[in-house]
Formats: sequence, C-alpha cells, structure tokens
Amino acid sequence: MSRKYKFNDQDQLYFISFTVVYWIDLFTRNIYRDTLLDSWRFCMDKKGMELYAWCIMTNHVHMIIGSHQDKLENIMQQMKMHTSIKLREQIMSNMKESRREWMIELMQRAGRKNSNNNEFQLWQQNNHPIELITPAIMHQKLDYIHDNPVKAGIVERPEDYLYSSARDYYGIKGLIQIELLDPILE
Repeated sequence: MSRKYKFNDQDQLYFISFTVVYWIDLFTRNIYRDTLLDSWRFCMDKKGMELYAWCIMTNHVHMIIGSHQDKLENIMQQMKMHTSIKLREQIMSNMKESRREWMIELMQRAGRKNSNNNEFQLWQQNNHPIELITPAIMHQKLDYIHDNPVKAGIVERPEDYLYSSARDYYGIKGLIQIELLDPILE
C-alpha cells in the first residue's frame, strides 16, 4: 500500500502532519521556523493555500489547510521541496550551528536510503492527511494542534506558544495570517 499522502477531495479542509527525518529536533532555532512561515506565506499568496491552524514543534509540524487554487498535494510537494533546499542551505552555512555536521549526516543518510531523493532528505515522505468532514473532527484536530506544545511541556497554555495559531484563536495576533475555523463551524 502506498504511503504517499492523498488529498481525495480538493474542496475539503485537511489536517496534516509532517516530520523531519529521524525525528531530528531541527526547529529549535527561530531561523528554521521562520523559513517555514515564509514558505507558507508564499504558498498562500501564490498557490492559493488556505491556512486555518498550525503548530511548529521541534521535529514535526501540524497544519489544517485547504486550497482555492492549486491542488493540495502539489502545494505540499512544492513547499516541502523548497523548505528542504532552503533549510539545508541554512544549516550548512550556519557556522554557529553546533549540530550542523550531525544533522547533515543524518539527512544525507536518509537521502541515500530513499530512491526518490538525490543524496539528501529533510522531510519524511508522508504527511498523514485527514479529511475534516465534520465539525467534531475539525474541533478535535484544532485542539490537538494547539495542545501539542502544552503536552510536550513547552508552555502551560496553548496561547503562550509563539509558533502556533493558538494565539489567533485566543485573540492575540499570531506570526502568520490565518483563516479562523470558528465561523466555518457555526
């Protein structure tokens, strides 16, 4: 059975997760997290990606997305490819990155093991898309995303985590423009 992610209905919203190879804690530095945010802004502006919720953890990402333009699988493929290249460049050029050699070695090892790559792999292949077909599923995934940093012991309250859309849902301006789910669910 294919592990490749599938977005069956382009008119639906999806919960997706994607992870750094070997669960490397790449996103402990703001520069790497900000690269993801920049990529998402581009995808929203140029590809029609709709962003409803998100959270960047140290080694994985959760999002609720939709699209009014490009196909979701194309957006995800292009976003992951772009961020993989950009993040690799940032890691390699950051002489202050104490984990640089270790991370690059693991990403090269993952790339050599995967015939879909050319000697380097930053993201695991799958995204685990879940179609959000009911308000109950939507709310469960929204809570799951925003509770992730709390359950990890990073913050006490979801709205305190800077790299998450929980702030927007608590009336605090977040780092990236999102569309709130609450009006959709009513």
